[in-house]
Amino acid sequence: MEKKHTYRVTAWWSSERTGLAKSDAAPNAIHFSAPPQFGGMEGRWSPEDLLLSAVAGCFTTTFKAIAGNSLFEYTDLEVMVEATVEKTPRGYCFTAIAIMPKLTIPEGQSDTKALELLRTTEKLCLISRALTTPKHFAPRIEVRALASSVL
Repeated sequence: MEKKHTYRVTAWWSSERTGLAKSDAAPNAIHFSAPPQFGGMEGRWSPEDLLLSAVAGCFTTTFKAIAGNSLFEYTDLEVMVEATVEKTPRGYCFTAIAIMPKLTIPEGQSDTKALELLRTTEKLCLISRALTTPKHFAPRIEVRALASSVL
């Protein structure tokens, strides 16, 4: 397996209250909006929802890999992720993210081992760890002449 991977998502605002995000890896774009609490549309994914979805999805895929490598059998894993956003002196910030996995194991499996694997997953989940990664900001500005209208 390669030691370095690059992922890319492009987003753009497509109308007054909604945007689109497209991944190089997926055929379908995702329609998103600001959360309704911030004037966005009901019924659309918000960036906040997408972030929590990434955390939950990463946790489940990481656990599957770790359990598989440990030959640990389980029947179901449901991961709920809940976050709190609050207004702080720096502006609105995520002030808490709770990851709440519910693991169902068959009789005879060790609940001690199950808890150990869940804790290992929490430590190794790539997306959770990325939330503390320093960001690189590289803005670009393009200036274009406006098209003149014909009267």
